[in-house]
Amino acid sequence: MSLCCGVESVVILGFGRWAWKRCTYIGANDSANWTLATLGEFEPIPRMCRLVLAVYEPDLNSPLFPQHGYRLNPDWVIKRVTYEQTQGRAPPYIIYIDHDHKEIVLAIRGLNLYKESDYKTLLDNRLGMQMFDGGFVHHGLLKSAVWLLKEEGEILKRLWEENGKVYGMVFAGHSLGSGVAALLAVIVVNHRDTLGGIPREKIRCYAMAPARCMSLNLAVKYADVIHSIILQDDFLPRTATPLEDIFKSIFCLPCLLFLVCLRDTFIPEGRKLRDQRRLYAPGRMYHIVERKFCRCGRFTPEVRTAIPVDGRFEHIVLSCNATSDHGIIWIERESQKALEKIKEINSETITTPPGVQKFERMQTIEQEHRDALERAVSLNIPHAVATADAEPCMDNGTVPSQSEGDQASKTKSASGGGKTNWDELVNKLFKKGESGHLVLNRDNAIKPLVCCNCARKWRTDAELHPTLCRFIIL
Repeated sequence: MSLCCGVESVVILGFGRWAWKRCTYIGANDSANWTLATLGEFEPIPRMCRLVLAVYEPDLNSPLFPQHGYRLNPDWVIKRVTYEQTQGRAPPYIIYIDHDHKEIVLAIRGLNLYKESDYKTLLDNRLGMQMFDGGFVHHGLLKSAVWLLKEEGEILKRLWEENGKVYGMVFAGHSLGSGVAALLAVIVVNHRDTLGGIPREKIRCYAMAPARCMSLNLAVKYADVIHSIILQDDFLPRTATPLEDIFKSIFCLPCLLFLVCLRDTFIPEGRKLRDQRRLYAPGRMYHIVERKFCRCGRFTPEVRTAIPVDGRFEHIVLSCNATSDHGIIWIERESQKALEKIKEINSETITTPPGVQKFERMQTIEQEHRDALERAVSLNIPHAVATADAEPCMDNGTVPSQSEGDQASKTKSASGGGKTNWDELVNKLFKKGESGHLVLNRDNAIKPLVCCNCARKWRTDAELHPTLCRFIIL
C-alpha cells in the first residue's frame, strides 16, 4: 500500500510540475537570449505590413478602412489581382513599386476563411510529399509560388530592368500568403535568370505570422533572404501540426493546440531535429514581445532577432492571445510601436549615454548566418550545408561551375595536406636526438587540436575536418 501511495505521489507531483511549466510558459521565453533588432534591419517591416493590408482594399483611392493609414501612393500600384483572376491558384496580391525606397514589392494577403480555394491550397500536402533543393516543402504552397512566378515573372523582370537594375525585389505575405511568399523567394534565388539575373542580395522576403512551410535545413539556409515576423504568442509558427490537420480536425482550435502541446512534450529534441520531413517557420526570426508574465496589459514592445536552429519556436503557448496575435492588424500596430521605440533609443544614445549599458551586436548579420549554418551541420540535421550556396539546387539540374570546382579542389588539397604540410607536421611532432634520429616531441604530441566549429578533437594536423574547421591547440 505504501509503495502504491509513493508511486501515486510521484506521478501527481510530476504531472503538477509539467502542468505548472506549461501554464506559466509565455511567448517571451522563446527569444529570451536573443539580441535586440537594430533600426536598419527592422525599419521595412511595418511598411511591409501596411502593403499586405492594402491588398484587402478594393480601391486605395477611396479605402474602406482609412484609419489604417497605408501611407502608399495608389499611382505606384502596378497590378492588383483578385480571387476571380487567380481562379484559386493563389491568394490575391498586388505588385507595387516603391520609388522612395527603391523596391519592387509583391504583397500577398492571408487566409480567407470564406474561400474554398484557400483551404484547397492548405490541404494539398502530405508529409514528405514534396522535396525541393535538398529539403521538404509544403506542396500546395509551392504550387502557388510556381504559378505566381510564371504569371508575374515577366512583369517583375521588366520593372527591374526598366529601373536600372538597382531596385530590390521584395516578397511579402501574411499567414497563408507568407508561406507562398517564402517559397517564391526560394524559387527566385535558385532561378535568378527568370528575373533578369537579379543578385541574391537584392532579393528579400518578409513573412508575417509565417506558416511552417519548409524543413529546417532550408529555413536556416535562406535566413539571409527570408525574414519572419512573429508577434508574442502567435500559434501558427509554433505548431508543427500540418495545416491540413488543423482544418480537418473535429476539435476546436484551442483543444487541438492543447493536444498538440501534450503530444510534443514527449518527443525528444533530437528526434525532432532528425526528422527531415518536419516543417518549420522560415528564415531569420523577429520576435515582437509586448507582454510579460503575471502582468496585465500590453507594454511598449521590443524586437528580438536571431537565426535559431534548435528550439526554433517548438513550444505552443497556452494563452488567450495565441489566435489574436496572428492578426496582421495587430502585427502592424505593434511593429510600428516597436520601430518608434527603437528610433527613440537611437536618438537618446546620440545625445546622452544610456542609463543601463547593454551588449551591442558583436557580429554582423552575415556572420550570424554562417554560425547558424555551421550549427545545423554540427547537429547532424539532414541535408544541412555549411554555406548558403554550397550545393546547387538538385531539382533544377544545375551543376557547380568550373571556378567553384577549382576552388573546392584547392581547399581540399590545402586541408588534406600536401608535401609541405607533411614536412611541417614532421618538424612539429618530432625533433632530432643526439644520435641524429627523429625523436617524438612529447610537448607537442600530447596537445590535441580542437575544431572551433564542431568541437571535435583531432590528434594531429593530418586529420583535417573538410573546409569548416578552425583549430586551437589546448
